[in-house]
Amino acid sequence: MEVSALYLPQFHPIPENNEWWGDGFTEWTNVRKARPLFRGHRQPVIPGELGYYDLLDPTVRERQADLARDYGVTSFCYWHYWFAGRRLLERPFDEVLASKKPDFPFFLGWANQSWSGIWHGAPHRILVEQTYPEGDDRAHFEALLPAFRDDRYVRRDGRPVLLIFCPGDLPHPRRFVDTWQTMAREAGLEGLYLVAWLEGRDWGVNYTTHDADGFDAGLYVHFPFDRDWRTQVRDKLRARDERFGPGRYPYAGQVPLPPSSLAGRVHVSVQPNWDNTPRSQRRGQVALQTSPTSFERHLTDALRYEIDHFDRDQQLVIVKSWNEWAEGNYLEPDQRFGREWLEAVQRAKEKVVPE
Repeated sequence: MEVSALYLPQFHPIPENNEWWGDGFTEWTNVRKARPLFRGHRQPVIPGELGYYDLLDPTVRERQADLARDYGVTSFCYWHYWFAGRRLLERPFDEVLASKKPDFPFFLGWANQSWSGIWHGAPHRILVEQTYPEGDDRAHFEALLPAFRDDRYVRRDGRPVLLIFCPGDLPHPRRFVDTWQTMAREAGLEGLYLVAWLEGRDWGVNYTTHDADGFDAGLYVHFPFDRDWRTQVRDKLRARDERFGPGRYPYAGQVPLPPSSLAGRVHVSVQPNWDNTPRSQRRGQVALQTSPTSFERHLTDALRYEIDHFDRDQQLVIVKSWNEWAEGNYLEPDQRFGREWLEAVQRAKEKVVPE
């Protein structure tokens, strides 16, 4: 059973963020300035034993891997940014690859989305545009090939896993799949295990043709919110006046599982919490009554789903996320719960996953 956690690399300064948001900007900038916006709002969140770390410190990366390993997280999915040859936030993963440390499994997720100022009140300000020029696939694949060949790289069905965040934004998804599979086989790999991010919305799923387009699997990601009449009333008020925000929704009683209408293989994602007000203030959304115990129930259900639907060498659950502190979803220790988010992973696996 692969239980992977999405890994955000935006915890070190880069020149672009310094230019856009001020010197020394990292994800911690938003986390530190957060304030409670309603009664009972758990802000600011404060990191625990790892502190306000810098990911360019290799000892931090080793400690993260040790914590993950000790509590049953089997790999990290590092977010990867590629804008027609331009890379951002690449140094932490490049150092992991070059140094061979930490000795902890990983795979990559291509966050193929334009960067905008949406989290800072400027949604129409495009900082870096995601484009797909002719011939870029080859340069992109060759840049990733050393990672695919690394012994630590996670494989399903014997093939390196690559997660695509916005499959519907690809100009020709089927062509992308065929091109990358061909390049992988030409490079001596058995192929790739391409996973399409399928985001559940109130009106359905944002991308429904992953199977027809040739992806090996989809990853179903749905915000773990329950919506009742109270939240509907508040949403209508928010639509008229931002001061009624942020959106507040009870954490779902059960993990959102993929709808039966989705064809092909579909893996599941689990979120321990959600609160992106450190980024979006009153425009954000908050999951209420979250706890390590409720997260444990969701993860237990997700693990059972994978066991029921996939052979062991195909099983894959992704936790969103390892360290998305400004979205409120993280497994790393904090001052309120200590290591309880990680302990929830351990307990869920002990209950469900056979030795």
